[in-house]
Amino acid sequence: MLEKVKAIYRKYEALGERLSDPETLSDMAEYTRLTKERAEIEELAEKYRAYISAEAEMRAAFEEAERESGEMRTLFLEEGNACREKLSALENEMRILLLPKDKNDGRGCTLEIRAGAGGEEAALFGAVLYRMYRGYCEKHRFGWEIVDLNETELGGMKEAIVNISGKGAYGRLKYESGVHRVQRVPETESQGRIHTSTATVAVLPEAEDVEVEIDEKDVRVDLFRSSGAGGQKVNKTETAIRLTHFPTGIVVTCQDERSQLKNKEKAYRVLRARLYDYYRTRQDSAEAKNRKSLVGTGDRSERIRTYNFPQTRITDHRIGLSLHSMESFLAGDLDEMIDALARADRERQLTE
Repeated sequence: MLEKVKAIYRKYEALGERLSDPETLSDMAEYTRLTKERAEIEELAEKYRAYISAEAEMRAAFEEAERESGEMRTLFLEEGNACREKLSALENEMRILLLPKDKNDGRGCTLEIRAGAGGEEAALFGAVLYRMYRGYCEKHRFGWEIVDLNETELGGMKEAIVNISGKGAYGRLKYESGVHRVQRVPETESQGRIHTSTATVAVLPEAEDVEVEIDEKDVRVDLFRSSGAGGQKVNKTETAIRLTHFPTGIVVTCQDERSQLKNKEKAYRVLRARLYDYYRTRQDSAEAKNRKSLVGTGDRSERIRTYNFPQTRITDHRIGLSLHSMESFLAGDLDEMIDALARADRERQLTE
């Protein structure tokens, strides 16, 4: 492993020299490419630099310990052992940084929330998840752009589709894909019985235009009037858009904007993300199987996470982690859970 890291460090140093070359500085495209390439390995190079320094300090400490006796010898031995522990920690960190990176992690994403089993209570829970993710995005300054909302009269959401922009949005939110289960006493329950409902969440990486080519002949565009709660909210003109992709059967609806053009642009972004995910998972059958097991059907027996309101407990069943911070969690404080899921994912990769 250290030989591989050493080679990457040499590449990092060589890239630094090239970036300071006047010829490179005069070519903006080449300069940008090399800067990006160097930035991708910068963290690993810094870890290796720290490793070299700690290794030299450890060697010096043990050499001094050999020459000393009594209390001074003990102090140098302690210093050497502390450096040895630091080296072990740095080795583990470098090993993690060497793991293959998901090329989609740095991208934005499309978030889809759908009510599952549980009727109106499932739709109300879908609205809770919608607000939770919006709070998380606000805390991390990710962009939040509504594509489509299918709301109920009681304030629930049968379906919500949102485009989330910002570097690393997909890498953080990808672990949220799956069935979320809630256990609580609904407001409509007169006898105080706990009900169980579900909602499904899907997180799709944003696709770049060059990655997914959409032939307009393969897409049917339907126009219709936006649905609403009545009164002023109902659109008098056909501004809502429905796209149907014939080869895959994927259907996307967007009716959030008053402008037909804006709705069409948003709908195509979602279609592109779904097609990218569709073709990506078809190329990798193992990943397709994993996605199916994550998202599932929305049945009560399937879940990745349970929100138990009476006990104010959130449990992620994939890693067995329970948090007792329901209020802050639903306000968007998801980092502790997401960090734990990311660590578990890295540990799994290391094991494999």
